[in-house]
Amino acid sequence: MDKDQVPEMNAAEQGEGVEPSSEEAGSELDMLRQDVASLKDRNVRILAEFENMRKRVERERTELIRYAHEEVIVEVLGFYEDFERTVAAARSNPAESAVLLKGVEMVYKRMQELLKKYDVSEVEALGRKFDHHCHEVLLAVDSSEHEDGQILEVFQKGYKLGDRVVRTAKVKVSRLPAESA
Repeated sequence: MDKDQVPEMNAAEQGEGVEPSSEEAGSELDMLRQDVASLKDRNVRILAEFENMRKRVERERTELIRYAHEEVIVEVLGFYEDFERTVAAARSNPAESAVLLKGVEMVYKRMQELLKKYDVSEVEALGRKFDHHCHEVLLAVDSSEHEDGQILEVFQKGYKLGDRVVRTAKVKVSRLPAESA
């Protein structure tokens, strides 16, 4: 057979004039409708997942920005407490240290303002019930006069940055005597 000669096909072989039965057309249409419905459902799910991811990323970004300075705040707390102790010592002996006290009080006040600006607050402890999220027990003493787990003394203050505890309070707590327990 030459290249120029193309065999002729009858209508059935060419697919012309052959129409699918209405049953076949109906089932094809149903399959196409199911495919479209499936694709729409998939599209809706993907959009919902994307929206959830976008919201999660935004929340994480906001939290990252809010707590980015946490390490610096923890370091500053040591200075803050040194100033606090110095002010207390100077107040106990005012005759000798009036000028020193004035200067230290100014620095102390600025430190307080800085901590407030960055939403740093003390963890409440003394007289409270022990909470392992905010407090760290350094000493437990038997006491029938106090509630079990009541904080009796604070050795080192704890601090929060916003709602997050950045340093737990080091405390002494009461516990029920062994014979009472």
